[in-house]
Amino acid sequence: MYKQEQIKPYGEEGTKREQVEQMFDNIAHSYDTLNHTLSFGVDRIWRNNAIDFLLKHRQSTDSVLDIATGTGDFAILAAKKLKAKKVVGIDISEGMMAIGREKVARLGLAQSITFQKEDCAKMSFPDNSFDAVISAFALRNFQNLDECLKEMHRVLNENGHLSVIDLCAPVAFPMKQLFWLYKKAIMPTLGKLLSKDKTAYTYLPDTMDAVPQAERMQHIIQQAGFHNVNFRRLAFGMCILYTAEK
Repeated sequence: MYKQEQIKPYGEEGTKREQVEQMFDNIAHSYDTLNHTLSFGVDRIWRNNAIDFLLKHRQSTDSVLDIATGTGDFAILAAKKLKAKKVVGIDISEGMMAIGREKVARLGLAQSITFQKEDCAKMSFPDNSFDAVISAFALRNFQNLDECLKEMHRVLNENGHLSVIDLCAPVAFPMKQLFWLYKKAIMPTLGKLLSKDKTAYTYLPDTMDAVPQAERMQHIIQQAGFHNVNFRRLAFGMCILYTAEK
């Protein structure tokens, strides 16, 4: 078991999966505002980096699975930039996906983007269902990281690609020291003010420290069956892009 799998938003009672679902339902109404505020808007650039990898390495990407889609920003970006015919966003939080469905309807993308409730560790899709699997800021929230990665591998087509971004703790001066202040004071304070859930934005930075990162995550992804696994640090090490092939 990885360290972040033992960290729960609301204490010991209930599984991590149940508590993460509750947490994201609680903060769904303010998630987009907080996400963009806490990342100073750079989260949009990080998602673009992940899609640009697919644009560079694939001639076409007709089907995309967005794991832990949340409010659907990554799924929408994939549909627009990749011109994908089918984008499926999955999540365990109906509250988050309800907002995603509203966005997709407003943008007129309901023909190409759909949402459904799924547990990443045991998805209902057949083998070899998607050209690409994408995910943003989700690895540290999984109750069973190994099983989720194996499932991502299973549902990819034989020539499929993985492109995942996740937050992490910077390791170099001065970002390491600035991040300590950010996670201990700024993130919990803003999170409590905007989301009314004081626990969520203490849990999130704690998991950023605990989740396997860089070379260690690269090895874990390889162990799930992926090839040509690479990573690139973004934004002075606050985010990492992991890419791989089936």
